[in-house]
Amino acid sequence: MQHVLHTFQHVYNHERPHRSLARRTPAEAYTALPKDQPSIELLERHWRVRHDIVDPGGTITVRWAGKLRHLGIGRAHRGTDIVLLMAGRDTLVIDRTTGEIIAEHHLDETRDYQPKKHQRPLPKEGPL
Repeated sequence: MQHVLHTFQHVYNHERPHRSLARRTPAEAYTALPKDQPSIELLERHWRVRHDIVDPGGTITVRWAGKLRHLGIGRAHRGTDIVLLMAGRDTLVIDRTTGEIIAEHHLDETRDYQPKKHQRPLPKEGPL
C-alpha cells in the first residue's frame, strides 16, 4: 500500500499538469517561485526585516530569545505602518511612509518591555 501511495504522490506532483497552475505540475509551480527570506545586509550586519503596525498603546511585539518582547515606540506613533529591522540585540523602527527612524532598541533579555534608546537632543541654534 505504501508503494502505491508514493507512486500516486510522484505522479500527482511531478507528472500530471494542473489546470489551476497553467498546465504545470505542482513541483514546477513550486520551484518557479523565488525563495527568499526577508533580510538585508547593512553596516556589515545581517538584518531581519518585518512589517508591522504600532498598536494603540504605542508598542509592537516581537519574539526574541524564545519570548515575546514589547518594544516601546511611543503613543504618538500608534497606527503607524512601520518596518522593523533586527540584527541580534539591536533594532531599528522605521516609519514606512516617511522613511524616518522613529525608534531604536538594544534588547535586554531580562525585560519584557523594551524602552527606546534615549536620543541625544539636537544642539540649540542661536545664542544661548
